[in-house]
Amino acid sequence: MATFKAVRIDKADKGTSAALTQFDEADLMDGDVTVRVEWSTLNYKDGLALTGKSPVVRRFPMIAGIDFAGTVESSSNPNWKPGDKVIANGWGMGETHLGAYAEKARVKGDWLVRLPDGMTARQAMAIGTAGYTAMLSVLALENHGLKPADGPMIVTGAAGGVGSVAIALLSKLGYHVIASTGRMSEEGYLKGLGAAEIIDRNELSAPAKPLAKERWVGGVDSVGSTTLANLLAMTKYRGAIAACGLAGGMDLPSSVAPFILRGVSLLGIDSVMCPIELRKQAWTRLATDLDAGKLSEMTQEVSLDQVIDAGTKLLAGQVRGRTVVKIG
Repeated sequence: MATFKAVRIDKADKGTSAALTQFDEADLMDGDVTVRVEWSTLNYKDGLALTGKSPVVRRFPMIAGIDFAGTVESSSNPNWKPGDKVIANGWGMGETHLGAYAEKARVKGDWLVRLPDGMTARQAMAIGTAGYTAMLSVLALENHGLKPADGPMIVTGAAGGVGSVAIALLSKLGYHVIASTGRMSEEGYLKGLGAAEIIDRNELSAPAKPLAKERWVGGVDSVGSTTLANLLAMTKYRGAIAACGLAGGMDLPSSVAPFILRGVSLLGIDSVMCPIELRKQAWTRLATDLDAGKLSEMTQEVSLDQVIDAGTKLLAGQVRGRTVVKIG
C-alpha cells in the first residue's frame, strides 16, 4: 500500500483546513512499529483540531486523530510482532506526530498498550482517550483514599465522552453519582448509565464563593473555569476533585479556602504523556470495571469520511457519549 486514506490538516490562509485525502506511506514519521489502523475515535481535542477552533496542531501537514486501535503490520521493537493487537492514546499524535485518522500509523513501540483480553478494537476506541482519562481520574480518586461510603461523586460535562464513562465507572464501583449537564433532555440517558441525580450546570456557573455548602466528597471535572471553582467550594472535608478538561475555559477563578480550610485536594489528570505502567493499569481496569452494555449504549459510529462533520457537531454540543470512527 504505497498510499492510504487519511484525514489531513493543512495550514490555510486563515487558520487550518481538513480534508480526506491520499497520504504517501513514505511520508510517515519515524517509529519502530507500523500499525494497520482499524478503529479510531472522536474526542474533544480531535474536534478542536478538525475545526481549527484551537491551535492543537503544531506541525503541518498533520494526520488528525489522537487514538487508534489496530494490528501490528511490521515491527523492529522487541516488544511487538506482526499480528499483535494494540491501542495507542496521546503521545502527541494528531498534534506533533502524524495521527490516527488514517489506514496506517507508524509510532514508537513504547507508546503502545496491548489490547486487553476480551476487549475488541472497536470497544477500545469506544472508550478512547475520553474513557481512559475518566479511568485515570477514578484511579486518582481511589489513590486519594475515597470510598463510596464517604459520600457522593459529582461528574461535570456528564453527557460528554469523559462524563459518560466516568458515570458508568463510578456507579458500578458503588458511588452515588450526581451528574451535571447543560442538556437536561439527556436525563434518561444519564440515569441509564448509573447517575442517581441530575443537576443543571447552571447551578455551578455563577461566580464561586470561597466556600459553599458541602455537597460531594469528590468528582471528575472536564469543564474547568467557574465550574471547577464551584466544585472545589462545595467539596466535603478532605475530599478531592480530579480535573481533566477545559471545555468551559482554562482559567480557575477560585481561592485557597477549600485547600487550607477543608483540606480539599485538586488532582491533575494528564492522559497525553501518562507513564506506560499507569496506562496499562487503566486499560486493565477498564476491561473489568466498565459495563460493556453501558459502553454500547453511549457509543455511535461514523466512517472516516464523516469524521470532520462529526467534529463540528461535537464542539457544538450536539454529540453525546462516545463516537467511534471505522477506519479499516
